[in-house]
Formats: sequence, structure tokens, C-alpha cells
Amino acid sequence: MSLTPAQLAAVLEPLGEIARSEALTGGTFAATLAVTLTDGARLIVKATPTDPRRLCRYERGIAASEALVYGMLAERAPVPEVVMTDFSRSVVDADIVVTRHLPGRVWNDLELDAAATVRVRHALGALMAELHRVPAPAFGYPARETGMRHDDWRTAITAMFDGILRDAAESGTIVPEARIRAALSRHGHVLEAVTDPVVVHNDLWPANIFLDDDLRIVGLIDTERAVWGDPLFDLVGANQMAEERAEEQIIAGDTDAGGVLAAELVSPTGAIRLALYRLYYRLILVTEIDIRGFEGEWLPQYRASVARLLDDALRALEAAEPARTL
Repeated sequence: MSLTPAQLAAVLEPLGEIARSEALTGGTFAATLAVTLTDGARLIVKATPTDPRRLCRYERGIAASEALVYGMLAERAPVPEVVMTDFSRSVVDADIVVTRHLPGRVWNDLELDAAATVRVRHALGALMAELHRVPAPAFGYPARETGMRHDDWRTAITAMFDGILRDAAESGTIVPEARIRAALSRHGHVLEAVTDPVVVHNDLWPANIFLDDDLRIVGLIDTERAVWGDPLFDLVGANQMAEERAEEQIIAGDTDAGGVLAAELVSPTGAIRLALYRLYYRLILVTEIDIRGFEGEWLPQYRASVARLLDDALRALEAAEPARTL
């Protein structure tokens, strides 16, 4: 979707007059613009589509979730300040979140060598330790519209799987539903070990992380897919394409900052919980292709890659013995 100059001006009228604006590229979901007002204020305007045909079920109410989680993390992480929201859809058929502009450059746009990559991943792990100290009031996705917000983690995860499997069926995406449901049934009891929900960003890949010239993390964006639940979930969103040693390097940083990832992973249920989260996340990556209507020369290779990752996650769970819990 896109905003016309007139729509953008109408949205930002309470904040001031626009001096200049620029559409930002790289996203596959919302329309995002960098705006400078005549008073010098630099803002980011994100317009999120509301057409249910372009949304997975977990994305219902997603813009409000983004603004909410920014507020929850404000004292723990360098997230942008929310200066305005507009969910009235009176100007444009979209939900609007306006934030302050963040400093730094997007990690994904930098060509870091191996040593620098390890350093940033270590810093990311340390920052995760801070995020996971923020308690959440429930389990699952924050927005009640998703139907995936519950009082316990197992019920929330089950609803999350149900939702994306329904999305796959309705969009014509072929996935091994029976095998996925069997794996969740076989291993789902491990989710009962998670009793204290925390804020999980769930999308900490390099496109959502800003670095300064010294490679320090100075910004995190896109909390719209945040989940309330198990800290281990964050490892999957930070390593979506299963890069070798990435999780190990993140966990090292988390451990040095007093985080819980290493301890949770070696707990009796940790490895299976993480395997279930990989299965869920990769199911989203496969399913959203058709819902979003992705296009481009890159798509066949990407589709094959995420399908392979989904199969790998499913096979790992099918080969694993059910974990014993107390």
C-alpha cells in the first residue's frame, strides 16, 4: 500500500507541516516513510494494511501491538518513541504508527566481516537479556483480535499453530498439516514448563537493528510481531534462515549479561521447545509468501529455502523423543 501526499499531510496535521518525505524500501508489509517537519522534527510514519486478505491471523491488530510493545520496552532497549497513533482509518484504510527517527545505520545494509558479525551478535544477546526482564500480562500475541492471547503458554502456542495452518489452507499454501499437528501433539507438553511470560521481540534479524559507527546497537524497530512468552522464542526470529553458529554467539552475549537463554536451553524441555518455535516460525515464512503475494527473481530460491527449513524443523521433532517433565 502507499500514502498520497495529501493523506500523509492529513495524518500528520496534529504534529505539524511536512517539509519533505521519502518512502523507505526494504519492507514487505507496511508502507513506511521518513518525514521531516518544518520545525526540524524527524519522524517515521508506518501505515499498516488492514485488509484481512493480506493478513495472517496473528497480524490482526498488529500496529497497535507494535506501539504497545515499544512502550513496554522503552526503559530497557533503544526503541523509537511513539509520538502518535491513528487507528481510526478515517484518512486512509490503514493503521498508523508515528515514531521518532532513530540514529545509526541498518545492520542489514552493512558488510560486516566475521569478527564484526560475532561482536554484534554478542551485543544482540546482551540486549535480549534486557528485553526478557520485561514481564508480560498474558501469553501469546498482545492483540486480542488474534484470538491467540491466553493464560498459559501451551494454549497460546496451540492457537498460534491453528491460526497459521488455517491461513495456509485458505491461501492455497501446501504444508504437511497432519505431520505438524502430530508433532505439536507429541511434544506440546513441554510448553507447560513456561510459566512466566516476558516480552519477546520475535523479529530481531539484521534489518530491524541499527548500529552506530562503533557497531554498537543504537536502535531496534518492528515490534509488531512481538510475542509474550518464552525467551527462547527470540532465538528463532533472530536467526530466521538458520545461519551456522548465530544462535551460539547470541546466547554467549545473553549469558554474559545475566540472561536466561543458556539455562533454558539445557533444561529438560528447552531443546524441544526451541524446535517447536522453529517449526512455527518457518511455517509462517512458507505461508506468508502467498498471502503477501511476493514477487521477484529471488522468490523461487527463497521459497525452496524456507520449505527446506520447515522440513528440517519437522524432521527434527519427529526424530526426537518426547521430553520428560516433572
